[in-house]
Amino acid sequence: MSPKAKLAIFLLFLAACGSSTWARAAAGASPAPITDFPPLLESYADVHLTSLPTILAGRVRAEPFNLVASAIFFCAIIHTLLANSFRRLAEVRERKHREALATRAAAGDLPNYPEDREPVSFTATLLHFFGEVEAVFGIWGAVLLVTIDLWFGWPHVLHYISSRNYAEPVFVVVVMCIAATRPVVQAAERGTHLAAQLGGGTPGAWWLAILCLLPPLGSFITEPAAMTLAAVLLSEKVFALEPSARLKYTTLGLLFVDISVGGTLTHFAAPPVLMVAGPWGFDTASMSLQFGWKALLGIAVSNGLFFLLLRREFPALASRAKISEEARLAVPLEPVPWWITIVHVLFVAFTVITLHSPPLVIMGFLFFLAFTEATRHHQYELNIRSPLLVGLFLAALVTHGGFQQWWIQPVLSNLGALQLFVGSIVLTAFNDNAAITYLASLVPIFDPVHATESAAASALRYALLAGAVTGGGLTIIANAPNPAGHAILAKHFPGGISPAGLLAGALVPTAVLAACFWLLRG
Repeated sequence: MSPKAKLAIFLLFLAACGSSTWARAAAGASPAPITDFPPLLESYADVHLTSLPTILAGRVRAEPFNLVASAIFFCAIIHTLLANSFRRLAEVRERKHREALATRAAAGDLPNYPEDREPVSFTATLLHFFGEVEAVFGIWGAVLLVTIDLWFGWPHVLHYISSRNYAEPVFVVVVMCIAATRPVVQAAERGTHLAAQLGGGTPGAWWLAILCLLPPLGSFITEPAAMTLAAVLLSEKVFALEPSARLKYTTLGLLFVDISVGGTLTHFAAPPVLMVAGPWGFDTASMSLQFGWKALLGIAVSNGLFFLLLRREFPALASRAKISEEARLAVPLEPVPWWITIVHVLFVAFTVITLHSPPLVIMGFLFFLAFTEATRHHQYELNIRSPLLVGLFLAALVTHGGFQQWWIQPVLSNLGALQLFVGSIVLTAFNDNAAITYLASLVPIFDPVHATESAAASALRYALLAGAVTGGGLTIIANAPNPAGHAILAKHFPGGISPAGLLAGALVPTAVLAACFWLLRG
C-alpha cells in the first residue's frame, strides 16, 4: 500500500472519530451545561461502604466510562512494556526499505532526490514513533480523548482538557532545555569536579559524585532540572565510555530512585511533595526533619553499596576515559564567560519561581531563546525534541490521571500504615507518584482538619508520602523527571531501555530507601 493510501486511511479514521460531534453540530443540538466530569468522588455516595470490590463495582455501575478509561490507561502501560519490540520491528522495516531503494537505484528506477529528501518508510517511521516510550502515553491519551468524544461528545472533551492542570509539563519542557545548555552543564560539571577530584577524577569518582551530589540538589532547583544535569553528566563521564549493561542499568535505577527521594529536603521542588504540602501543612523544616535526612542517608548507603559491588568495572573505564579526555583536549572550546552562566542560572531561577504560571514560563523561555541566539558561539545546539517528547509524556499522564481517581482513592482508603506504605510504592510503579499523593490529599482520612485521630492520620500521611517517593524509580512513569533521564540516556542502550532492566536496577535502592523511611520513622 502506498504512503498516500495510508495517509488517506488515517484521515478517514480521524473523520470517523469526529463524526458524532459533527452530526450534533449539523443537527443544531445545543449541549447541556457540563458540571462535573469526571464525576466527583463524593457523588458516588459510598462512604458508608467498607468492601473494596463493592465500592469499585458500584462506581463502575454509576459511571461505566470509568472502566473504559482505566482500560485505556492500562493498555498504555502494556504498550510501554512492548516499546522495544516496536523499535525492533521498525529497524527491520527500515532495513527492508533501504534494500528496496538500493535495488531500484541499481535498476535505474529511482529518481534523483536531494540528499535531505530521500524517500522514507512510512511504516518504519510509524513503528519508531510507537516505540518511543515518551510518546506511548500521548498516543493512548489521544485514544482516550477520541473515546470521550464518541461516548459523550466534543464539549466533554473540551471541558475535561480545560479542567486539567498542564503547568508541570510546560515547566519540565522549559527547564530541561535550559538545564541542558552548555553554560549550566559546565557550571554543574565544575562543581561536581571538585568532589570527583577527591577520588582522583576517575570514572568511578565521577559516578559517585554525580549520584550523591546532584539528586539532593533537586530539592532546590527542582527534580527535573537535577535529573537533566545528572543524566547529561553521567552520559558524558560514564555512559560514553561504554560500560557493561549491568553497570548501565544499575546506574539508571540508582539515578531514578535518588532523584525521586532527593527532592524531599524542601516542600516546593518535588512534584509529589508539592501536591500535599499545602493541604497537609508541610514546610521545609518539617520535610527535612521527617523525610530529608533519611533520604540523604538512603542515597549514601545505596550508592556506596553499589560502588563497592561495581568497583571492578571502573578501572576498565578509566583507560577509555583517558583516551576520551585526550580527544577532547585536542579540540579545545572557548570557555563560557561567567556572566553568561549567571544569566542562565537566573533563567532557571525565574522558571522555578513561575512554574505554576505557564504564560510566564513560556514568556521567560522566549527571552531565553533570544539570549541563546545572541550567544550562540557559547552554546550547544539546542535540542528541543527530547524535552517536547517528555512534555507530551507528562501531559498525557495528567490527561489519563483524571479518570484513575475512582479506583485509586478507595484502594488507599482501605489500607493501614504499613499496607499504605507498601501499597503506595507498588501503585507508584503504575502511576505518577504526584498523582498518587494528589489523590490522597482528597481523601478525608488523610486530612489534618477532618481526621478524628490526628496521630493516626499523621502516620498515614507519612506512610503514603514516603512510599510514593520511594517507589519513584521503579518505572519510567513512576516519577515526573524519569522521562527526562530516559530521553537523555536511552542512546546508550542498544535497542532501547528495557523496563525489566530498569526495574531490576531500581529494586535494591528502592528496598534500601524503604528501610530508611520505615525503620527510622518517628
